Amino acid sequence: MKLFSYFPVVAAVCLSMSMQAQVNNPVGFGHVERWNDGWEFSMDSVEWRPVTLPHDWSIEATPSDTLASCTGYLPGGVGWYRKAIKGFDAASAPRKYVCFDGVYNRSTVWINGHELGYRPNGYVSFCYELTPYLGGQQVNDSTSQQENFAGDTLLVRVDHSRQADSRWYTGSGIWRDVWLVEAPTVHLAQWGTTYRLLSLSDKDAMVQVESKVEGAEDDGSYSVAFSFLMGDSLVAETSVAVSSGVAMTMLRVPQPRKWELDSPFLYTYRAELRRNGSPIDSTTYRAGLRTLRFTADEGFFLNGKNIKVKGVCVHHDGGVLGAAVPREVWQRRLTALQEMGANAIRCSHNPQNPDLYDLCDELGLLVIDEASDEWEFPKRKWLKGWNKGEPGFEGTADFFAEWIDRDVADMVRRDRNHPSVFLWSIGNEVDYPNDPYSHPVLDGTSISQPMYGGYKPDAPRAERIGEIAKRLSGIVRSIDYTRPVTGALAGVVMSNETAYPEAVGVVGYNYTENRYSTDHEKYPQRIIYGSETSVGYEQWLAVRDNRHIFGQFVWTGLDYLGESGAWPSRGLNTGLIDFAGFMKPRGRFRQALWATEPVAYIGTYPERQPRRREGEGGDSMRVRRPRLSMDAQDMWNYEEGQNVRVVCYTNTAQARLLLKRAATPDSVEVVGELQPYDRETGIITWVIPYAAGELICEGCDAAGKALCQYAIRTVGEPVRLRATVVAQSSALAQVLVEAVDANGERARMSMAPVTCTVAEGARLLGMENALNFDMSAPQSPVKMLGQGRLVAYIALDGEAVVTFTAEGLEPVEVSLPHRDATGSQPMGEE
Repeated sequence: MKLFSYFPVVAAVCLSMSMQAQVNNPVGFGHVERWNDGWEFSMDSVEWRPVTLPHDWSIEATPSDTLASCTGYLPGGVGWYRKAIKGFDAASAPRKYVCFDGVYNRSTVWINGHELGYRPNGYVSFCYELTPYLGGQQVNDSTSQQENFAGDTLLVRVDHSRQADSRWYTGSGIWRDVWLVEAPTVHLAQWGTTYRLLSLSDKDAMVQVESKVEGAEDDGSYSVAFSFLMGDSLVAETSVAVSSGVAMTMLRVPQPRKWELDSPFLYTYRAELRRNGSPIDSTTYRAGLRTLRFTADEGFFLNGKNIKVKGVCVHHDGGVLGAAVPREVWQRRLTALQEMGANAIRCSHNPQNPDLYDLCDELGLLVIDEASDEWEFPKRKWLKGWNKGEPGFEGTADFFAEWIDRDVADMVRRDRNHPSVFLWSIGNEVDYPNDPYSHPVLDGTSISQPMYGGYKPDAPRAERIGEIAKRLSGIVRSIDYTRPVTGALAGVVMSNETAYPEAVGVVGYNYTENRYSTDHEKYPQRIIYGSETSVGYEQWLAVRDNRHIFGQFVWTGLDYLGESGAWPSRGLNTGLIDFAGFMKPRGRFRQALWATEPVAYIGTYPERQPRRREGEGGDSMRVRRPRLSMDAQDMWNYEEGQNVRVVCYTNTAQARLLLKRAATPDSVEVVGELQPYDRETGIITWVIPYAAGELICEGCDAAGKALCQYAIRTVGEPVRLRATVVAQSSALAQVLVEAVDANGERARMSMAPVTCTVAEGARLLGMENALNFDMSAPQSPVKMLGQGRLVAYIALDGEAVVTFTAEGLEPVEVSLPHRDATGSQPMGEE
């Protein structure tokens, strides 16, 4: 039996929006300041306009059917950013750095005309030192756009001219945070502070702590003091001298609190660099203590407890927000996924915004951190709809050979201090058969995804995949041996003929449930899980009922832009949560499979009359099992007496239907008798005649006692708009706008265009209606409702008033009070 045991201490996490603070140092050294204000942007380096970062210029455009479907029919191009640098005091800190969390893509950065560097990968984070070039001195270099400079000025060129370079929407620009870092000459290294859990018991935890130091001499004058804190209380501390640029020692944490999924406790981990006993630099992280264990026969163990990983794949966009997604929006989305029962996410298919990992640390979600979707050859990119027509082949393969080793290493260094990260993935579906790798085994076999024919002798040989996997896995393990390496295999039948599965150790199967048992028998030492699966009931049973399969990652947790169908289509709406952050019916079905508390949901659709099969005649008709949907909407508006199929998604032993008729609302009648949970479909169903009123489903235990309920109601015509602030921080308000009838019920059929007017002190970022076919400008102040609702994202700079109007409906006005950075309302304000 193959077994991996890991005892990683990992650091990180953001505080919740109500108590946000910069606890994690995003670069691991120096004094860090968020540097998002005061930038200018231009598409031609001539006409400039002010912008606040993060900024995605693609989402500012209107989709066009002349552009590529793979990236959501939105444009790329070449963009320029510049920022005047003022107020630098050399005496305060000898060294200055600029650090980018992500720039998509192929970015070049200059300071005063001096090229600082080029980074093609848009998903990785990177830093450049500014110090040698400050002082306003220009270089005579036409490529540096020196005419744009006045004094100390930073210039960034972003080249997304290969605009169909991804299978999904990427966005364009500096679409993550930028940081100014001031540090002493001798300082902690970028992402050089980490720690590893060596043992964990109720009595104590033994932790190996380490910091790398830049510029320190081996004269005995430098040391690093390490400490763990619980709130403001010191829990453990130690100090060790710096030797050969490294400080490493052991730290004992007494009576440790563990990082668990249901109670993700986080310490503050601090490293302080000292010279002759005086502090000169420091960094802090949030730290979680937990153990990981993977076995080929029994699956995955967190802190010694065997659990099934209930995961979802997520891309990085936020619908109308594009790739510049505020932290608060991610928090609301991740919370919705947890409510659905998910306990893990897979970063599909690149390193994501640091905010996401911080939130997963805090909320208690496991994370697969993934490096790349493309290796040394470009994949097919669909231009006129997913899997339609002739594909394009723009991509990132042209810089793979030069950059992938560094990109993988930087991903691991940046994210290794997150307790949520439990697997490193070196690639997604790089083994698509004949896209482009091929192998003789493809003759006479098939997979569940397109394989573009049998063996192609002239194609690159499949063995190359294993060679690359060995190298990249080795890079990961050289930096972090506390977590296993994985990869998401699309062509398992072909990859089994290469060194790829053994190179990674934990093997992800994409849409290959049919090999779970056969490969477990053939490769008994292999640790297997579903790295990407469809949403079906059968796919979950393949995990639930096979002890050796430790989990699955459903495609997808969230609707996402790009990988679109034929026009009009914004993206691929396979999500369990829609673009606006609401659980879809298929999310409710998944909740019934994954949730630990009793849940119930009902959806409806017209009952279709059974059809005779060809050759059947007379009055006889073979009775066939009805096709049950996991996408049934929770609506209750039909013709009086019409037969309606009601489907119930629940995790209770049985369920029944009750009806409060509109004509007699004080009486309740049973219209659907108790029906047991159907283990073949996961769905309980009835067919009943429609009557206006309130239809109630009760999920019951085996004795018939109600444990939970879900109600749907008949809705009248919309008469007014209603606005509800569903989340607000100092920087952002998320406002739910609904069309409601005279009784205050959401009019789900309303698609009325809503206009948002924002007063001074706020700015509309976009309104999300979750309609995949809505190809209007994402940031338009006018949006139609989707299922009678939308969510407006309002950027705040103090208190503000926002008005929503729609023709024929009573308007609504929302007052958004000022909140400080902690999320609290200042004293005296209501």
